[in-house]
Amino acid sequence: MIYTYNELEKILKSDYQIKKAIADGEIYRIERGIYSRTPSVHPLEVITKKYPNAIFTMDSAFYFHGLTDAIPRKMHLAVIRTSTRRIASRNIVHVFVLEKFLELGKTQILFDGVTINIYNKERMLIELIRNKKRLAFDYYKEIINSYRRRVNELDIRDIEDYIKEFDSEDYIFRTIHEEVF
Repeated sequence: MIYTYNELEKILKSDYQIKKAIADGEIYRIERGIYSRTPSVHPLEVITKKYPNAIFTMDSAFYFHGLTDAIPRKMHLAVIRTSTRRIASRNIVHVFVLEKFLELGKTQILFDGVTINIYNKERMLIELIRNKKRLAFDYYKEIINSYRRRVNELDIRDIEDYIKEFDSEDYIFRTIHEEVF
């Protein structure tokens, strides 16, 4: 289990006790503000602890859902566009989202033993179409083909509901029907 400094301070009661626990090897400092009872933790666990409101999206979500075997070089996290707290990491890409879209399709999955916030496959299909021109053609085709193989697993009603929320509703709908169904 990992803790933020504030959580650890509530448990151990003081900064002195935290420093003592670190010196005694009872607690390990993973990175600034993140501590654990074990010397190493899964990187996803650190990300979800540091950014509990962020949602995995784009390359990360495609990989975590098993739609591609391309391991993302950086984690893609959706955060609200007006967020004042910036993610300060070279290994994380901000994807700024309007507040009305942030929770749309949000779910949680267990990946490598870590529960993460992620957009569901239906929302990610819409994101794939919306970002089609920004993605490498081969990468896009790999993911589209994965969706074709899993078409029976998709909730069509959710896709239709999500599409209605976006401005380019006709384009997204037409593209999904031409390329997936």
